[in-house]
Amino acid sequence: MMLPLALIVLGGLTAALAPRLLRRAEWPDREPVVALWVWQCVVAAVLLCAVLAMALTGSAAWELVRGHVFAPAPHGVVEAYAFGAYGPWSGAVAVALAGGGLWSAAMLAREVRRARAERRRRRAELLARSPRLPGEPSLDEASPGAPEPEDRLVVLEGERPEAWWLPGTTPRLVITTAALRRLGRRRLDAVLAHEQGHARAHHDWLLYCSGALATGFPRVPVFASFRDEVHRLVELAADDVASRRHGRLTTALALVELNEERGVFGPIPTPLAQVPDRVNRLLSARPRLSPARRLRLTAAAALVPVVPLLLAFVPGLSALK
Repeated sequence: MMLPLALIVLGGLTAALAPRLLRRAEWPDREPVVALWVWQCVVAAVLLCAVLAMALTGSAAWELVRGHVFAPAPHGVVEAYAFGAYGPWSGAVAVALAGGGLWSAAMLAREVRRARAERRRRRAELLARSPRLPGEPSLDEASPGAPEPEDRLVVLEGERPEAWWLPGTTPRLVITTAALRRLGRRRLDAVLAHEQGHARAHHDWLLYCSGALATGFPRVPVFASFRDEVHRLVELAADDVASRRHGRLTTALALVELNEERGVFGPIPTPLAQVPDRVNRLLSARPRLSPARRLRLTAAAALVPVVPLLLAFVPGLSALK
């Protein structure tokens, strides 16, 4: 039982220490894409610890599970894990971990269903609000065989300046007439580049997964931190896409003009209170990390999920020597 216990302890330490270290570090705001990768590796390591512990305790409790997990392994490898010494608690631990895995899958499915329902609602709103030019098919009448533009732009009548990306099988880039009137050409291009950055990086799937884990396990702080940081970092990453194409000042002014009427720059916090921090970040123009440091951080993060794998395979590898 020592090896599954070591994996559970390792997962707990990773879940407890990694978020604190990342929150104290100053580089994530300068390299949000690398920070997103690090967060994904940390969460993957925590989940991998649970999966490996479940596989080992399940193998100790039931011959059927052991036969599937160790089917291609030599007999000496199975003996190296000493499943007979695991004790009577292995079955209960395996069931608890398996239940957690099924619950995670159910939460992810629920997040995907909820997102699809929201997309359908917003698409129905687009169908009702978007103007249709003579001879132009409506949003739901496109020919099945006709190629869809990668960045289909939909303009809506609206008094509030807004722009957003609506993902799906036929993604749409939506902007209101108020935003067109308020933004100049360069700032409008920056806003569109920001939304395209979200779409091309598939940030919606990161948001689904982080939301599913945080909703399914509200008492696990690492998953709540993962969700909050993903929401923040994807916006910073999209800001960087826009600023590299159109400049930091242009992108910052576009953010201000889109959000100044929503009260986000006042003393009372709002749901969009991160916008002033994003504007200040763009205006401060802090330099990126060197390519060598980015590579080191990426490689170090990739090694985090490798540690539980090595820990789980040590008895089997030693038996093969």
